[in-house]
Amino acid sequence: MWQLSARAREAGNQAALGFTIVNETQSLIPYRQAAWWRAGGALPGAIAAVSGLPQCDPGAPYVQWLTSVSRALARQQVPQDAADNTQAQPHAFTVSDLPVELAADWASWWPAHALWLPLIDTRKRMQSAIVFAREEPFNPTEKILLAELAQVWAHALHAFEPQASALARVTGALRQGKLRRRVLIALAMACLAPVPMSVLAPAEVTAKDPFVVRSPLDGVIDQLNVQPNQHVAVGAPLFSLDATTLASRDALARKNYAAAQEEYRQTAQLAVTDDKNRLDMALKKGKLDESAVELDYAAAQLARLHVTASRDGVAVFADPNDWIGRAVSVGEKVMLLADPSHVELTAYLPVAENVDVKPGATMTLYPKSSPLVSYDARIDTIAYRAEPTPDGVLAYRIKASFTSNARPVLGVMGTARVHGRWVPLAYYLLRRPLATVRQWLGW
Repeated sequence: MWQLSARAREAGNQAALGFTIVNETQSLIPYRQAAWWRAGGALPGAIAAVSGLPQCDPGAPYVQWLTSVSRALARQQVPQDAADNTQAQPHAFTVSDLPVELAADWASWWPAHALWLPLIDTRKRMQSAIVFAREEPFNPTEKILLAELAQVWAHALHAFEPQASALARVTGALRQGKLRRRVLIALAMACLAPVPMSVLAPAEVTAKDPFVVRSPLDGVIDQLNVQPNQHVAVGAPLFSLDATTLASRDALARKNYAAAQEEYRQTAQLAVTDDKNRLDMALKKGKLDESAVELDYAAAQLARLHVTASRDGVAVFADPNDWIGRAVSVGEKVMLLADPSHVELTAYLPVAENVDVKPGATMTLYPKSSPLVSYDARIDTIAYRAEPTPDGVLAYRIKASFTSNARPVLGVMGTARVHGRWVPLAYYLLRRPLATVRQWLGW
């Protein structure tokens, strides 16, 4: 028995173990024939090894008859209670215990007495069985020895079974009725548990009510007098436009004014003695007034080339090198003057992530530069129309005011969590998949 147990542990695979069981067990228990029946995922199963044969042929008549006998015995041994241990005991049977159609061929294949030895796995299920046949009945001592060997063989066969996946283990644990019902009830309650709907959106801290500094004229920016994020006071120079064109116009206007003034003076002198020149004096006067207006306009335009700050603030614009030498038109934005203490949160909510956010909802900013800090804000306005962001994503622009005194500095970027209404957990988890399926199916 010790040797048979050692051979079972040394077997390299199920085929080697089955050959050992049906052939070498005769050194402990005498018998004439033995067969190993291996169950499938569910009964009936098939014969896997027969004593005296190196390989089992499923098409042989004897093997087919053994398969039918084993299936009939396996159906008789299926317990009603998983905790019933009587199925693990050896069971002696004779021709009278088989169905009529199988009993008719008993004398052709087997001697008078046979023993059914089930191999039970750790889950109390019959994984396979051994059938022994001989002329004499099996005594109680032999049954005890075979029952002990059955446990060794069942343990060895279990080692060759593929390991069950985590899903299979969970499914097996849920097969018990009471536990399964409890788990399903807990899952149903969890799916119905209300959770706040929230989505993530890129966000940036921007100036609130900034002053837009625009180009007063068509021209080319010649010089920037401030640097990005520089604090400026009222009247401080900001930038200047190129004066070449306007200076030429001003010089030409001055010359035209001087010429018109000289013509008017000469006409006025001749008008004292000549009536004809007295009539031309009114025309010369009109031309002089026109030249004066052109001169004043050129001087005014020349004075507007130098733009100054109309209020205190921080200059907000990009790299100065991007503006110097750049042609601008009237009203084109060049920079902003913002109050560093007067900021707001601007978020860009993608169209696919819109959760019907309303003004008054809350947002939380998580700055990229400060992973341990967050700022709460309340939504003021939401754009009704989606616009493309610099990244090329259609998104709704959201403006929000910070609710606490601690506020981030201007220009901080991060991710904002937009909080929506309360929804069931199942809807929160399946919202995106359902939206994708609905768009794909068209319903």
